[in-house]
Formats: sequence, C-alpha cells, structure tokens
Amino acid sequence: MKQLLLIFIGGGTGSVLRYLVGKLLNNSQTGIPYGTFVANILGSLLIGIILGFAAKNETLTQNHTLLLATGFCGGFTTFSTFAYENHVFLKAGDFTTFAIYTIASFIVGFLAVFGGIFLTKFL
Repeated sequence: MKQLLLIFIGGGTGSVLRYLVGKLLNNSQTGIPYGTFVANILGSLLIGIILGFAAKNETLTQNHTLLLATGFCGGFTTFSTFAYENHVFLKAGDFTTFAIYTIASFIVGFLAVFGGIFLTKFL
C-alpha cells in the first residue's frame, strides 16, 4: 500500500508540473506543442539520471525509485498527449510538422535518457 501511495504522490506532482509547463510553453498561435516536447525530454533526462544514479550508487531505495521514476516521471511525461497532438497534425495535413515533431521527440528523448545515465558517471 505504501508503494501505491508513493506512486500516487509522485504521479500527481509530475502531472501538475506537466500541466504548468504546457500552459507556459505551448503555443496556441502556431499549434506547436513545445510544452509537451519539453516535458517529455526533461522527463526522459530525469529518468535517466534517477535510474542511472540508482544503479551506480545503490543509495536510492525501491521506494525512492517508485516515487521519482515511476510516479513523478510517469506523471510528468505524456505519451497520450504526444499521440493526440500528432493526430491533430495529421488531420490538418501538416505532415512536415508531424514528421519533425515525432522524429525529434524520439531521437532527443532517447538521447536525454542516455545523457542522464551518462551524467551519473560523474556524480
């Protein structure tokens, strides 16, 4: 039960922060979802740092990992919004933005996870 509560607290906190990032960065004039992109990339970097640090030092408990990685990063990042935004681009016939957004999200997201893990080697 404690583990579920930790995930709940982390997920709620991450979701609220993602909402605020989206409100701050999403551009309604161009329709480009900068907030979602930033949240997903930052979340990828954070999960790389958290899991890299946990593996390297073994100082994070399973509860810490559940709170931070599963809860916070899971709530902060969003695949469902990413998928919906891509649907909007395709429906509008904006294939260029769709391709750039999708490819950039995957490539930069993977690089962020790997970068986060790499950074923990120096911490």
